[in-house]
Amino acid sequence: MADIKGLTPRGFGHQLRALVWSYQGFKIAFQTESSFRTESYLTVILGPLAFVLGRTPVECALLFGTLLLLLLTELLNSAIEKVVDQISPDYAEFAGHAKDMGSAAVLMAIINLIVIWAAVLWSRFAT
Repeated sequence: MADIKGLTPRGFGHQLRALVWSYQGFKIAFQTESSFRTESYLTVILGPLAFVLGRTPVECALLFGTLLLLLLTELLNSAIEKVVDQISPDYAEFAGHAKDMGSAAVLMAIINLIVIWAAVLWSRFAT
């Protein structure tokens, strides 16, 4: 968790702490979010395939990048949900809207992944 303003170390110490906080974020997401776990497993499976199926470095980067984008979007969506649940434990329309928009962002990342993987696979095997 981030330190109080003014108490955060500078330089390498700050970078090291940021790395620890990032690790904690991944750990919490993996432990508490089934969607993040599923998408992590998908990344473990498809990640190496991205480098096998891509014919060029750009194709490899595009394929792998879609997986990273999906994980990133899921992390942000999970963070939005946790904050909204904390701020508004009872039903509130704005809370539902925030959660729906986060979910829509994940859907867009999934569509992006499908379109790019389909295009690369099509160009590799259908031509």
